[in-house]
Amino acid sequence: MSEQTSVLRVAIGGDEAAFDLKEALIAHVRGLGHEVEDFGTFNAQPILYPDVAVEVAEAIKAGRFDRGVLVCGTGIGVAISANKVPGIRAAQAHDTYSAGKARTSNDAQIVTIGARVVGPELAKDIVATFLSREFAGGASADKVERITQYEARANGVQDAS
Repeated sequence: MSEQTSVLRVAIGGDEAAFDLKEALIAHVRGLGHEVEDFGTFNAQPILYPDVAVEVAEAIKAGRFDRGVLVCGTGIGVAISANKVPGIRAAQAHDTYSAGKARTSNDAQIVTIGARVVGPELAKDIVATFLSREFAGGASADKVERITQYEARANGVQDAS
């Protein structure tokens, strides 16, 4: 397992259902020594979570951030939304094992968590695990490359390699 030791630039966002969890995770990630930018929501008023998720994903794709954390009620909607941005791999995690594998095996840039599914202390552990891991390559490298090829084909690119 490959461990991350440098300071990361982390983009965090979520909807009103996960506002309190987002605020707790921002403080936690800063406490881990990483830089954080809050993409909202900035209050508990209803918003369209796809807007926040895509904004975070596009900022990561553009290289402004190393990783992302997205939260909503279940973690599902923000994962689906972020994965619409070509080149982004967002993985929903409800445990630390999945969060670690999202990085080491799948090279995910974003972890998504459901505030109605995961308690705040476990969510902190999930995020810490996700941020502490690096893509291991190895046997997973061919699989991630195949995902990239399928994505390119879906976007009308004939040869992604």
